[in-house]
Amino acid sequence: MNQTIQGRVVPGKATPRGRFPHITRAGDFLFVSGTSSRRPDNTIDGAFADEFGTAALDIRRQTRAVIENMRDILKSEGADLSNLVEISAYLVNMSDFGGYNEAYAEYFDETGPARTTVAVHQLPHPHLLVEMKAVAYLPVR
Repeated sequence: MNQTIQGRVVPGKATPRGRFPHITRAGDFLFVSGTSSRRPDNTIDGAFADEFGTAALDIRRQTRAVIENMRDILKSEGADLSNLVEISAYLVNMSDFGGYNEAYAEYFDETGPARTTVAVHQLPHPHLLVEMKAVAYLPVR
């Protein structure tokens, strides 16, 4: 059986900052590329600045936005968060783990996808606190 591997960019989501797709199907599996809380207009959900330019970053809001962005990307292939089997999360600061974990728990429990969370030196924008990539299972019909 000849299975094709097909990647695509999802209309209405933030344009990838490089030459890669939002999602790739390989047989019965969907691979979601690293996803952040960046919006289509390149603003960042969970990042605010006051009139003096002082930034305030909200890990809970960014975590929710990342998961919602992944949900939208999965829906483009007929899947949803319930199809996820694995998530890898990247935090810039492990001091944010508590807030990230709290927001994550609004979407998943111990029956959800396997998860790994690691700290990274930085993400592609200084206001990004978290990025996630995921694998989902959705049999080809």
